[in-house]
Amino acid sequence: MSGKVQKVGYRDFIVRCARDLRVAGWVRNLSDGRVELLVAGEGDAPDALIEAAREGPLQAQVTHVEVLPATGQQPKGFTKRFTV
Repeated sequence: MSGKVQKVGYRDFIVRCARDLRVAGWVRNLSDGRVELLVAGEGDAPDALIEAAREGPLQAQVTHVEVLPATGQQPKGFTKRFTV
């Protein structure tokens, strides 16, 4: 995600949504100002989280969301990771 997505509670918002939707994955800030999200789950839940990510919390201004297929092992739980 890009736009105004750091220092606005964006990651905490995503974690809350992810836990409500019972999806697995993680969210982290990138050093260039973007936010990266990995999500895995059943049914429409991952798509619902992606839609929530497009909106973000009230203070956020999401201008671009790029969705790519994930590869590798499916995560367990949902966590907020450190900036990379």
